[in-house]
Amino acid sequence: MGPWLRDRILLIDLGYFKYLFFDRIDGYGGFFVSRLKGNANPLIAGVNRKWRGNSIDVVGKKLRDVLPLLKREILDVEVEVEFKRRKYRGKQSKVKRRFRLVCVFNSESGEYHSYLTNISVEILSADDIALLYGARWEIELVFKELKSYYRMDKIPSENPNFVKCLIWIAILTLLCSRRILRLIRNANPGNAYRYTHLRWAKVFTGQADRLLTEVLECMGMKLDMLTLYDIYLGQGCDPNVKRERLMARWVT
Repeated sequence: MGPWLRDRILLIDLGYFKYLFFDRIDGYGGFFVSRLKGNANPLIAGVNRKWRGNSIDVVGKKLRDVLPLLKREILDVEVEVEFKRRKYRGKQSKVKRRFRLVCVFNSESGEYHSYLTNISVEILSADDIALLYGARWEIELVFKELKSYYRMDKIPSENPNFVKCLIWIAILTLLCSRRILRLIRNANPGNAYRYTHLRWAKVFTGQADRLLTEVLECMGMKLDMLTLYDIYLGQGCDPNVKRERLMARWVT
């Protein structure tokens, strides 16, 4: 963590939920959005969005005490949290910090989805904060696609150079897949949204060998039987010359 964080937004997984971590991101000039941990119950210190009518006054109260009483769709407030900083010269100090808390009511679950952030109201609205965190799921889907269809979950080598090459192959395959997906969506704009990434990846990988053959032939590199024989002859041979093999004395 360092200066590279400035002006960047980190979408934090709940496994990394820690006030000290958020404080450090903020200290380096970065931004974060995280779901609020289930047992977190911060003190509401201010309101960013006021509601007309007989709305409940939430300032000075704990979040878990007021959420069940609310009838509004969005709660946008400033909360105060307390945490311990790391020990310095044998002493450990307690720190109080203010962060922004956005709670958006989800009609499907019947519950509020709560997000902690240091992004101000002037930069993003409460709805935008919720939408921004939702983008995290798209990141998860990209990794799932890389692992499920482009074999990045099984890298058969401990050699760092081989590992890097295979990772880049997976990423470049993904980029190629996305480029062709864009062409297909443009050809069928009415149903473009139905071409989901994971379904497309399954179809793309299933037809990849045929696509590669077409690409090679367009480049004047036809895969004839002699070329195929050379591939079998070279790649079918185990590169480990000194490895002992059980059948070596009988296979000639």
